[in-house]
Amino acid sequence: MTDLNIDDILAEYDTSNITIATVCSHSSLQLFHGAKQEGFKTLGIAVGEERRRFYDAFPKAKPDEFLMVDNYQDILDLTSELQEKNAVIIPHGSFVEYLGADKFLSLNLPTFGNRNVLRWESDRNIERKWLESAGLTMPREVKNPKNIESPVIVKYHGAKGGRGFFIAKTYEEFQKRIQPKKPYTIQEFVMGTRYYLHYFYSPIQNNAYKLNKGSLQMLSIDRRDETTIDEVQRLGSIAELEEIGIHPTFVVTGNIPIVLRESLLPKVFKMGEQVVERSLDLFGGIIGSFCLETVVTENLEFKVFEISARIVAGTNPYVNGSPYSDLIEPGLSTGKRIAQEIKYAAKTDQLNEILS
Repeated sequence: MTDLNIDDILAEYDTSNITIATVCSHSSLQLFHGAKQEGFKTLGIAVGEERRRFYDAFPKAKPDEFLMVDNYQDILDLTSELQEKNAVIIPHGSFVEYLGADKFLSLNLPTFGNRNVLRWESDRNIERKWLESAGLTMPREVKNPKNIESPVIVKYHGAKGGRGFFIAKTYEEFQKRIQPKKPYTIQEFVMGTRYYLHYFYSPIQNNAYKLNKGSLQMLSIDRRDETTIDEVQRLGSIAELEEIGIHPTFVVTGNIPIVLRESLLPKVFKMGEQVVERSLDLFGGIIGSFCLETVVTENLEFKVFEISARIVAGTNPYVNGSPYSDLIEPGLSTGKRIAQEIKYAAKTDQLNEILS
């Protein structure tokens, strides 16, 4: 089949019979659950029978249909089949990581959100230009590792779930642990409390925190459980452990629900507003779910160290709503909110405003 642009594909869709599809990983349970709550058919893309089997344990989140593939790259060859099902793809971090950012950008299927954001999010240098130009405060960047004079965190580009990140206090420590063939960023290590803020931006509805175009919601907040950094204190100080060759790691293994002190909420909305407004200028807007990954200092200042431009796994503790989303609609999850946006767009003939 000849490649079509997304508007052409949507023109062939029966938009009253959309199937919500995603890869069976990351946040798929709440995505399928939320889509079912809004009356959509659901399709899970999975590799291996074991991946499919565990959904039997969660009948309210089990997709109506599975598309089994030998490799996630096979999705690229199955777009015609998915188009016949009027499939709308919901991206998440694992989906993009498994397929690869470049191939995800070329995926010939209507996808929730603006895929142009990937170019701004996956390269940490470009990401910094976006966030700083939006007026957000970020940790200081160390351009030359020889200038490391205090603790820094070294991060590789892309969504890795914290894998490979490390702390260095000197140039010598940096040299011992860096993988030079991978692009990386060095940031000052900011002391404070880590909060991950889960937003939802709608360019087509004006029923929340109003922006120049559309409106913004804040649905939930989490913290991350990371191994081994969250447990090293049980054995001694980081310095003592590093002396015997044990280095803390930052691999995310779970998420912890959080409620922020209410006086900080105006700052949270202002940061979200700045990010969205700047994104509209730069690349047409960040649509739907996104997460600002922050540190709050003892002076109650937010420093934003990263943005994730889609649903994040930190929303998973809130499958039945959060203390914030319950004040919008009882039991509202991010997965359900995504389904609601697609449903509203289909009814009002605005799918091309939220799909790319």
